[in-house]
Amino acid sequence: MKKRKLGNSGLEVSAIGFGCMGISFGYGHALDQQQGIDLIRAAVERGVTLFDTAEIYGPFTNEVLVGEALAPFRQQVTIATKFGFGIDRATGKPAGMDSRPAHIREVVGASLQRLKTDVIDLLYQHRVDPAVPIEDVAGAVKDLIKAGKVRHFGLSEPAAATIRRAHVVQPITAIQNEYSLWTRGPEHNGVLQACEELGIGFVPYSPLGKGFLTGAMNENTELDSNDFRKQLPRFTPEAMKANQALVDLLGRIANKKNAAPAQIAIAWLLAQKPWIVPIPGTTKLHRLEENLGSAAVELTAGDLAEIERAASSITVQGTRYPAQLEATTGR
Repeated sequence: MKKRKLGNSGLEVSAIGFGCMGISFGYGHALDQQQGIDLIRAAVERGVTLFDTAEIYGPFTNEVLVGEALAPFRQQVTIATKFGFGIDRATGKPAGMDSRPAHIREVVGASLQRLKTDVIDLLYQHRVDPAVPIEDVAGAVKDLIKAGKVRHFGLSEPAAATIRRAHVVQPITAIQNEYSLWTRGPEHNGVLQACEELGIGFVPYSPLGKGFLTGAMNENTELDSNDFRKQLPRFTPEAMKANQALVDLLGRIANKKNAAPAQIAIAWLLAQKPWIVPIPGTTKLHRLEENLGSAAVELTAGDLAEIERAASSITVQGTRYPAQLEATTGR
């Protein structure tokens, strides 16, 4: 597995990481504990060193799974987790934003226990909390870094101006935003530019469009009732039918390269910047191996120009989130 550095931080990780959320949360069918542990350990055996989780996934159950799976390999992997939500203890549901410094300290203490570790390698604010100045958030994480409980600081789905303000207080190692061939906001909203200027790594989540860019879905796909994609405008039958053009484009390039559409989607991201590290998730070993094979797919300048030309003529149908979730991003 090739390695990449996340910006100027010195944190070196596998060129492709593993987003662990979907093993236990969000996509309908969850794996049982042992299956999840086996899959995460299979990723370690294949050279993956960046594993991403969050307290809100479950909540809590995903961190427990990741901690158990990675305990034997703790010194050779980078564990990323996130804070930023209040969680109603009675219902286990998110209860709004909460990035107050006291709450951050409390969350980190609990996450360390669940992850079976004494230090979190990369700690992200999951969403920017409009009620707490980002300088206070960065200051709280800076204190945790001084205390030896956290190594690196990150933000998920912030605005470019927020990145710049936080970075003054505590240098940011990584920004985790959605980015793929069908979600290209970071190219236009100043986030990738800020990362380049400040020497910050970029970790795209949902690099496969929450599964759609693999080509395994179409307008006839029936999602489980507890699959969160049922809430997303891009996963209506009409939108999936219209967006099939993007999958067809990936398929055409994949045929030329003797690769899978998913591999082209990830290879395209890797080709954008040397400090980009995608974190695809999966519950299947053969998909894990397919995803990791993307690092070996070489897209030429001609391939990239062809993808750009074709993609520019495709208008993606449907917003990526419903309005209330979209409102929590880009702050």
